[in-house]
Amino acid sequence: MQIIISNYNPDWPLAFQKEEGLLIRALGDVVLKVHHIGSTSVPGLKAKPIIDIILEVTDLDALDQRNAELEQLGYEVKGEYGIPRRRYFRKGSERRTHHIHSFQTGDSNIERHVAFRDYLIAHPDIAEEYAQLKIAIARRCDGDMGRYCDEKDAFVKLHEQKALEWI
Repeated sequence: MQIIISNYNPDWPLAFQKEEGLLIRALGDVVLKVHHIGSTSVPGLKAKPIIDIILEVTDLDALDQRNAELEQLGYEVKGEYGIPRRRYFRKGSERRTHHIHSFQTGDSNIERHVAFRDYLIAHPDIAEEYAQLKIAIARRCDGDMGRYCDEKDAFVKLHEQKALEWI
C-alpha cells in the first residue's frame, strides 16, 4: 500500500460529521460520543487522507452485537486488532477512507487520543514538526505501513505524554 501524506483538506471535518451521523443512526444508544481524532482532525496538518474516529461506547459487547450494522456501512470488522479493550473497524479496503477505534467510556485510550489532538491544535509548531516527520518517514519506508507506524511511534508517545500533562 502506498503511503500518501496530503495537504490539509478543509473537507475532512465535513467527512467526519457525515460519518458521525451515519454511525449514530446505525448504532443508536450504544454510542455515547464520537470523536474526530488523528491528523485529519487538526486544522492545517498534513495527513494520510483517512478519517480516524473514536467511538466511545456504553459496552464493547453491545457494540459487538452491532457488527452487521457497521458492515452495512462498508466497514470491515477487525476485533481488538492488537490493542486490548478496543474494537477496530476500517472502511475502504485498499483505498481506506475511515478507521474507527472503539473503546468503552472511561478507557484511558480515549483521553490519550483526544489529548494528543488538542495538544497539536494548540501547538502548531509541534504539529508542523509531526507533519515533516511523517513526510520523511513515508518517503523512506516504501509503503510499509508497519515501518511507518513504528518510526513515528517515539514522537507520538513523547507528545501524547506531554499532551496528558498539558491538559
